[in-house]
Amino acid sequence: MTKHRKPEPVQVVKQRRDGVLRAMVEGVPYIRFLGIEFERRGDELTGVMPFSEQLIGNPILPALHGGATAAFLEVTAIITLSWGLIWEDMESGALDLDNLDSDHLPRLPKTIDFTVDYLRTGLPRDAYARARINRSGRRYASVHVEAWQDNRSRIFAQATGHFLMPQRRG
Repeated sequence: MTKHRKPEPVQVVKQRRDGVLRAMVEGVPYIRFLGIEFERRGDELTGVMPFSEQLIGNPILPALHGGATAAFLEVTAIITLSWGLIWEDMESGALDLDNLDSDHLPRLPKTIDFTVDYLRTGLPRDAYARARINRSGRRYASVHVEAWQDNRSRIFAQATGHFLMPQRRG
């Protein structure tokens, strides 16, 4: 006969998930530099790149810089992949929440290739992105990411990336 654990209070679960996500994002200076944040609903993440004048590439239009857009898409893909990797350890309590730092979190996936399609001009406003994991194995993952601004159905950029997955620390 198996023993069932008593469910944790919802606020404890939320605090743990938010703490792990915050540690992942804050552990990468480049993400902080771009101002990228993540909103979490259950296990689904949405990347948010709040508008900043430093993100403008063409001041005449004005339009978001293509490099900032590509970086936003790539960061969203990598954090989403990492979130999937860490989910089981986080939910089981295997992670030591009191010592969350880069030494206690899984390494981030490494980009093998990343192809961006710029579909329309990125306007001077907040951008949002979601990644869909097409395949995630022990060594390799394939991810598709879409970014939008005012309307979820009007994607302004999308990307497909392939990643080398980190080996689990033993």
